[in-house]
Amino acid sequence: MTDLMFFGVGFGLLVIGCILGYYTRQSIATRNYKTVESKTLKKIEKAEEEASSIIKRAEEEAAEIAQGIKKENDERSHEILKRESILLKRENTLDQKFIDYESKEEDFKKKVDQLRVIKERIGSLKEEADKKLESVAGLSREDAKSQILEVVKKENADEILEKIRKIEKEGWESYETKAREILSMVIQKCSIDQAQELTTTSVALPSDDVKGRIIGKEGRNIRTLERLTGVEIIVDDTPEVAVISGFDPVRRHTAKIALEKLIKDGRIQPARIEDTVKWAEEEIAKQIKEAGELAVYETGVVGLDPKLVQLIGRLRFRTSYGQNILLHSVEASFLAAALASEVGANVAIAKKAGLLHDIGKALDHQIEGSHTEIGAKVLEKFGIEKEVISAVKSHHEEHPYESIEAILVQTADAISGARPGARKGDLDSYLKRLSELEDIANSFRGVEKSYAIAAGREIRIFVKPNEIDDLQARGLAKEIASRIHNELKYPGEIKVNVIRESRVIEYAR
Repeated sequence: MTDLMFFGVGFGLLVIGCILGYYTRQSIATRNYKTVESKTLKKIEKAEEEASSIIKRAEEEAAEIAQGIKKENDERSHEILKRESILLKRENTLDQKFIDYESKEEDFKKKVDQLRVIKERIGSLKEEADKKLESVAGLSREDAKSQILEVVKKENADEILEKIRKIEKEGWESYETKAREILSMVIQKCSIDQAQELTTTSVALPSDDVKGRIIGKEGRNIRTLERLTGVEIIVDDTPEVAVISGFDPVRRHTAKIALEKLIKDGRIQPARIEDTVKWAEEEIAKQIKEAGELAVYETGVVGLDPKLVQLIGRLRFRTSYGQNILLHSVEASFLAAALASEVGANVAIAKKAGLLHDIGKALDHQIEGSHTEIGAKVLEKFGIEKEVISAVKSHHEEHPYESIEAILVQTADAISGARPGARKGDLDSYLKRLSELEDIANSFRGVEKSYAIAAGREIRIFVKPNEIDDLQARGLAKEIASRIHNELKYPGEIKVNVIRESRVIEYAR
């Protein structure tokens, strides 16, 4: 019973505690809710105040922007009105000028018409006057003019002739002096180094024992070398020398350096020969390319096709009377350019034509025809200027000159090839040959004096007119040319120029 009472009392106390706890919790929750609601209301009021402030500032800024835009629009409107006013004034001015122009044009047309009428009237009056004069004189105008000229010519014939001779003499003297000055200046400007690089056709051997190795067993080595290089090799004629014979200078030089390398290496057999010839061909191609590029760089001729530059490089292995063609071409280019600058011609055309004038010699052993014709065809193929091709064609006077540059290139070619020391033979032999030329000419009867000119390529002979007539002069030229041919050794040809002239001299005292 007692336990039941305690359980009941405890359960009652538990219920009472739960009820009190519930109400206590509700009271606390109500109090906290009021506190949060108060804080929330304060935040809402603060946010409303800030929003109101932001809206106010935005309205103020908007008002300022609107005011600025209005001001800017007002300024633009004012500027537009100002420009419209200026344009309107200009338009009015142009209208007035156009009206004035039309008025002046009309006046000008009237004056032109008046002048035309006056000119026609003058012409008719002149014709009437001429007719009256012809009627009075009994001669036509052309007849009168002819008679007057005839009378003047007869009365002043001597004086006119004397003045003509004086003018011609002064003119030639002036031209010759100027030409000498220009040529001297140009030659002084051109100071290119000239070396006589002969394309040799012989190879020195350390001993005659090497000849056997070059020939090989049953001629196997020499036949292989000849087949690969396209030349003929002769080893039996001269002690310790192998002679290379071939019409192609590049092939000949290829064989030369290949043979020299084989002799130096000591291993001479067909397989080694093939490798060495291939190396020599590559070396020659490299030298040709470098030589062409160097020549183009030195002369300043740009824009050439690489294949044409390769052909220029081939001239390194060509000579003319001992003169290296590539060096000669470079020198002719400089000379032609200097001459062109002195006389006011096209320097670029003269320089390019001087460099390319002998380009045909790079192929003249492969193509039929003179080197000038071959060169012209090659340059046409590469699209070179017509002026350059014309100069190349006429530099040996095979074609007529078509420009001043063509004449300058021919002159530069002559200067480079004819100067002492340029071609094979030293100065002493050169002077000796000139002296022998003059001695042969002076030994003939009737010769007054003779001069060897153009580096010995021409001899100019003056004869006594009272001893040699025109027919005898022709025979004399043939006799002198025949004797020079029989007695002298010389490259190329020598022109024998016999001159016979009569002079009558009188003195006025």
